[in-house]
Amino acid sequence: MKNQIIYILVFFFFGTIISGCDNKSTENKLTEKTEKESEHKEEEMGVLHLSNLKFESLGIKVDSLPSRNLSGIVEANGHLEVPPQHEATVTGVLGANVTSIKVIEGDKVRKGEVLAFLSHPNLANLQSNYIQAYSQFQYLEKEMQRQKRLYEEEVGSGKDYQQTLANYQAVKGEMKGYQAQLKQLSLNIASIKEGEIYQYVPVISPINGYIEKVKVQIGQYVEPQTEMFMIVNTEHVHADLMVFEKDVHKVEVGQQMKFSVASVPGSNLSAKIYSVGKKFEQNPKAVHVHAEIEKKENFLIPGMYINARIKTSEEKVMALPEEAIIEEDGKPYIFLAEELQKDGGTEWAFQAVEIRTGLKADGWVEIKLLEPLPAGALVAWSDAYYLISEMNKSKASHGH
Repeated sequence: MKNQIIYILVFFFFGTIISGCDNKSTENKLTEKTEKESEHKEEEMGVLHLSNLKFESLGIKVDSLPSRNLSGIVEANGHLEVPPQHEATVTGVLGANVTSIKVIEGDKVRKGEVLAFLSHPNLANLQSNYIQAYSQFQYLEKEMQRQKRLYEEEVGSGKDYQQTLANYQAVKGEMKGYQAQLKQLSLNIASIKEGEIYQYVPVISPINGYIEKVKVQIGQYVEPQTEMFMIVNTEHVHADLMVFEKDVHKVEVGQQMKFSVASVPGSNLSAKIYSVGKKFEQNPKAVHVHAEIEKKENFLIPGMYINARIKTSEEKVMALPEEAIIEEDGKPYIFLAEELQKDGGTEWAFQAVEIRTGLKADGWVEIKLLEPLPAGALVAWSDAYYLISEMNKSKASHGH
């Protein structure tokens, strides 16, 4: 009996020691597991530690997440155009030969300025016919007045008066016809009445502008419908954009826009929308939007391809500069910043925070948080590319 009691006591004593060792081992394992989970969680969240010296040398800007007024943006492409009333195609009024050309492409011309001269034998005949018709008209006008007076005084016959009146009206119509042709040829009618005969017909500019194209040569015979010159008034150049169906409802007259010319690097111009089309083009399905350029530069030429950003509604939103946002694995991130006091001094911790983005304007991007930030939280305003690169390096070295 005594021996059994001793064995039980001994067994209980050693069991307690073994149990204590097992509990201590379990506690150590739990502690290690917790630490590893904490480390893994920190790594998963993307935390990077930088010394204060490194932080200052990089010049990373840190501040609270600000609010900013941002405009919605509609992106559109198009070309520089000129309204039809400020473009002209100059043709020959009569079939004739080009005797001289007074302008070259790029010349600035005024309305009424001579661009070229034409010559043809029929030109002299037209002027001679006009002079004869005009002289006959003058004679018949006086004769008609004389016959009318005689008829009213019952001295002359009504038949003679009616015949003279008919001849007068016929010659008057013939004279007016010749006169209209001569006016179309831009010849001086008064000089022709005095007997001056022009050998050359001037080709006149119908608008102010610049010679865009010369399409004839000296000696060439031109028909009345032959295109001779193309003229454009670039003072009225404007932006003609194509806005797709999904964005049309956002665009209105009076909205401001910024645009750049594809062939002129660094160009950044402003314009204001003055017309929104009411009919869809089918390929692509879009409407024409016209905008007046606020400050026209000399390099703006009709036909140039442009890229535009139309400012629509303005909202006050949380936003950060573009350089504060980085995309990783198809997801956008910003960086939560925290200043830490360590035994060796100050250091900074940066934690990647997944977000969603919204409006973009003038280098700023709307930030949409998936979860609220801690009270008084600081975020990095710059160097997002550097921070994510360093985090990826840290993860790779930790993995090895």
